Amino acid sequence: MPAKHAAPGRAHGAANRVRIIGGQYRRRLLDFPDSTGLRPTPDRVRETLFNWLGQDLPGWGCLDLFAGSGALGFEAASRGAGRVIMLERERAAHDALEKNRAVLGAGQVEILRADALAWLASSRETFDLIFVDPPFDSGLAATVLADLTRHLKPGGQAYIEQATPVIPPPGLNIHRGGRAGRAHFALLIKE
Repeated sequence: MPAKHAAPGRAHGAANRVRIIGGQYRRRLLDFPDSTGLRPTPDRVRETLFNWLGQDLPGWGCLDLFAGSGALGFEAASRGAGRVIMLERERAAHDALEKNRAVLGAGQVEILRADALAWLASSRETFDLIFVDPPFDSGLAATVLADLTRHLKPGGQAYIEQATPVIPPPGLNIHRGGRAGRAHFALLIKE
């Protein structure tokens, strides 16, 4: 099956691989472990998101709250983000992220084995872009959204992907949105 028709979690017909679609790591494949709820953002959706963002993220500070396969965070690093923090609490997924960072030579990526909700509660950092793509059907996105604005710089953006339509909290507006299969996604902008 050609890559453009590959199912989520598959790149070039191989299970548990995702392809970086743009930037300096373009066409590189990332391996990730089997894990309940781990569904990498499909190529088509990532392409749409980065079209909305303007393709390149020169010097941006990005946070990938539920890194999983690392597709979103490594894509941001590939497109020029100056700093990308990836949070992942599952050991196997965390270890795969570390391996992929080393293979890519992505020194601007910091990978932390941490719970996203606990990290957000204790952090005062702010970012240009935050990815919120928790395990599918977990309902965690709504919990994270309630506290997200204080972690965004003025004019900062948040990408949300979840099983239900995205409802922005006070302080955030939907800039663009879409749906792919069962997944709803939106790019929010801080007021």
